[in-house]
Amino acid sequence: MGLRINDTIPDLMVETDQGTFSLHEWIGDSWAILFSHPKDFTPVCTTEFGAVARLADEWEKRGCKVIGVSVDGVEDHKKWKGDIEKVGGAKPGFPIIADIGLEVSKAFDMLPAEAYLPDGRTPADSATVRSVFIIGPDKQLKLSMTYPMTVGRNFGEVMRALDALQTSTGKGVATPADWQVGEDVIIPAAVSDEDAKAKFGSFETVLPYLRKAKLPG
Repeated sequence: MGLRINDTIPDLMVETDQGTFSLHEWIGDSWAILFSHPKDFTPVCTTEFGAVARLADEWEKRGCKVIGVSVDGVEDHKKWKGDIEKVGGAKPGFPIIADIGLEVSKAFDMLPAEAYLPDGRTPADSATVRSVFIIGPDKQLKLSMTYPMTVGRNFGEVMRALDALQTSTGKGVATPADWQVGEDVIIPAAVSDEDAKAKFGSFETVLPYLRKAKLPG
């Protein structure tokens, strides 16, 4: 059974280009994003890692750590980071896990349990390892997305989802489609009109089950 929303992620010891550590200890009290790819020195993933590197200040502003996962080794990661910086225009300061034994890929249900990597493997051998996991400070999985080989991930959307998660969990609200920071939020159905008025001051009843309000300043 794969990881589900609100499952606690496995506390694996991982080897990275920045040392070996426990995932839970690395996360600490932060939010975290774990994003994976099938192989170093591949075109789509190089652009993606460059995008993550350029957003370093934004991740930090949100109290979120980022970590990559690849089925290649530490030395390849270190060499590949030069290409990532060249393409992305920013130094990738985040660690990349060397998941040669597929422990992380299998634990996060990115590959079947019987999977192995043949000699002379290509990205196709680990094609399903293209996922994004957003993890809360409680070490629980909050959101996951999986992309095909040919479609580069939109890290603007990953950041939007992180903002929505931090807002919804921190403020006890929900967020509508395409929500951005500063826009109206949705009042949960379990909150009475009376309590909603006390909390938000005023709100809009769009439908009996859809009430929207601005977050208090």
